[in-house]
Amino acid sequence: MPKEIALTTARLARDVPAAEIRIDDALIAMSSLMTSVVTARRDTVGVPATKGHAAIRRLMKAQMALVDVSGAMLRVHGDLVEIGRETAGYDLHECPKTARAGNAPLASAA
Repeated sequence: MPKEIALTTARLARDVPAAEIRIDDALIAMSSLMTSVVTARRDTVGVPATKGHAAIRRLMKAQMALVDVSGAMLRVHGDLVEIGRETAGYDLHECPKTARAGNAPLASAA
């Protein structure tokens, strides 16, 4: 295998799972923020619940956008695995544990 392919493969093997983890971290941060916002709305005396509703809806839309990003990243990962098989002859039966999204197969992200 040419050296460029080996270097590119090593870089992608590092960067793809790292990107997936960062997206998951962003989802976790958004979930924590949602908890804080809803708790603040509930616990703030004298402020009607309708006051924070628009912010909660926007936050929910942002979370859904991150879920879409996560699905797209999983599809990119699958595409890159396929390119690796075709280009470098890799027989990748299983991705590293850090790159997995639970036990859900890639097709479920589509």
